[in-house]
Amino acid sequence: MEIALREVHSSDLPVFFRHLNDPVAARMAAFTPEDPADRDAFDAHWERIRASTAVTRTVLADGDVVGSAAVYGEPGEREVTYWIDRPHWGRGIATAALRALLDTVTERPLYARAAADNTASLRVLEKCGFRAEARATGFAHARGEEIEEVVLSLPGHGA
Repeated sequence: MEIALREVHSSDLPVFFRHLNDPVAARMAAFTPEDPADRDAFDAHWERIRASTAVTRTVLADGDVVGSAAVYGEPGEREVTYWIDRPHWGRGIATAALRALLDTVTERPLYARAAADNTASLRVLEKCGFRAEARATGFAHARGEEIEEVVLSLPGHGA
């Protein structure tokens, strides 16, 4: 299977919207928009992202759109995020996509957050060099409650 990243096209957004509205995937991700079914809010969010300094990429598996990956935030505090469509979980796509994104965005440090019980995402981040550095709590809209999250970092070279 060939995993590739490319610039986000407007035609990818309906696919991302569908991914976001998978209730099983949303529960696993936990930290989703308050109302993931609000298409206007989704479109406004992506308009802001695409106009920002965020590095956004569409994840392709054998040419098919299967997710997204991004680096966003202020320098020195930038975070990675990714979303892989549930039928493609467990196939190494998230790890390959994140590694490709980290090859593209070479600034360090970078940070990531994952629900503490999202062991698959934590494993992806660790395989890509991120290390847990703290725990926090945050309100997870997809679960309707405060949950524990792990804060991870990818230090600069030589750190």
